[in-house]
Amino acid sequence: MEGYSTLDLLFVGFMFIGGFGMFVYGMNIMAEGLQKSAGNKMKNLLGVLTNNRVLGVFVGAAVTAIIQSSSACTVMVVGFVNAGLLNLSQAVGVIMGANIGTTVTSWIVSSSEWFGVFKPAKIAPLAIGIGVMLMFLTKNKNKKQLAEIIIGFGLLFIGLEMMSDSIAPFRGLKAFQDAFRVLGSNPILGVLAGAVVTALIQSSSASVGILQMIAIQGLLPWNAAVYIILGQNIGTCVTALLSSIGANKTAKRAAVIHLLFNVIGTVVFAIVCVVFFYFINVEIGSRIVSATQISIFHTVFNISNTILLFGFADKLVALSGKIVKGIDVLEESEGAIALRHLDERILETPSFAVENAIKEVVHMGELAILNTKLAMESLMEKNEEKSGKVFKLEKDINKLDKLITDYLVKISNVALNEHQHLIITNLFYTVNDIERISDHAENIAELAKYYLDNDLTMSESANKEIQEISQRTIDTVEYAIEARRTDNADLVKKVEQNEELVDSLEEELREKHIRRLAGNLCDSATGVVFLDTISNLERISDHALNIAYYVKDEAL
Repeated sequence: MEGYSTLDLLFVGFMFIGGFGMFVYGMNIMAEGLQKSAGNKMKNLLGVLTNNRVLGVFVGAAVTAIIQSSSACTVMVVGFVNAGLLNLSQAVGVIMGANIGTTVTSWIVSSSEWFGVFKPAKIAPLAIGIGVMLMFLTKNKNKKQLAEIIIGFGLLFIGLEMMSDSIAPFRGLKAFQDAFRVLGSNPILGVLAGAVVTALIQSSSASVGILQMIAIQGLLPWNAAVYIILGQNIGTCVTALLSSIGANKTAKRAAVIHLLFNVIGTVVFAIVCVVFFYFINVEIGSRIVSATQISIFHTVFNISNTILLFGFADKLVALSGKIVKGIDVLEESEGAIALRHLDERILETPSFAVENAIKEVVHMGELAILNTKLAMESLMEKNEEKSGKVFKLEKDINKLDKLITDYLVKISNVALNEHQHLIITNLFYTVNDIERISDHAENIAELAKYYLDNDLTMSESANKEIQEISQRTIDTVEYAIEARRTDNADLVKKVEQNEELVDSLEEELREKHIRRLAGNLCDSATGVVFLDTISNLERISDHALNIAYYVKDEAL
């Protein structure tokens, strides 16, 4: 290139790579700040994911607008489907909405054309300075999250400016202009170029941003831009397809639906554009496109594609079933036994990861309640089969303990706000308390086995007393687990009240039984079983109280 040495060109390349890196990093920081700020709202979005596909579209668009990545949203959908939290009917709407939500980033980029002297890139350094000062000078978590968003915004636009400046020297280069002319005259090459670049960087937002920077320098004709954008919408599917490797067949179908949706839309729009550029308005194809016009086309394409294919959602589901054949078979593996709500792909969206971790911990709590009931039934009914079920379920709960703990460690390492960090910390403690509840249930099952093997018998009054404290204890645990599920303060109070009753009841029953032993109304072996059983039940209620206190702590 005339006037530029090899070293100059090398520095131009460095500037473009650095600008691209700063752009993506800024986009990620801004997305993390938005996610933290949206915390509970993101959690509530999960609750509206019903079979109503229209709601699914809005949820997909909203989530993608917040996390600034349709790829991350579709990976999350694959994770939800793999974990059994979404079916394909629900997933289709979210996937369609994700394509609409991803256009938000392109509008942010195109704003650099709108403001004359006060272009975002010009005030970006000031934004970063304000954001950094706000980050260090305030202790308010909401202001810190705002600071992250401001810093991310500033870095994003500085990155865009660096990319734009690095491309500027190519404005007069004939080879550069010829390359875009070829892409504009050959739709297949244009689509392929957009798909390959997006697949390599695994971000349609970033690849569209690069395209807009080229447009800002006046290098990009309309026809080339259109075909490249269509290709970018195909390339973004690669991330979800890669994430579906190792997932179940239903999750693979979700990734395939994403691909089918974008490929069909691209083919339809490519045909329309070819007809328009070649037969209706030949001149417009060679005109230079602006960054704002790219945003407009990108948005119109994704909204139109959703409207076009929304009515054929069931057909897309059926077609994905023909491509990915077979049904999912649950294997008796550690993961199949243990995890119902967790999938590493969900870590892409921390708010959802936290919410699903709570669901998994609640599921573990429900198993511990079941184990406690089985243990008491094995004792009262002298049922050896139920004792065996307790021992087996205890092993499963121990596996679940390890897997959930490992997953919580991973969640704690992603971008969480202060409240989410508190929840994850409390979930670590809750898992431990639930595991201890199951341990005490196992102790009772062992007492039941001893009771049966030695053909022991309790008095009628002792039986009634054990049933009374047992029911009170189980109620306490159920209230605690439900409080964890719903964040219900009234249930926390019920746990506190019940736990006090269990404590006083345990003391009262212990004294009564000691009097029975002293009066030779009960033999010592039976007495040991009785006293150890009520002791284990009292400790179970203590752990239930701990769980309730964690929920109470989060409400402060």
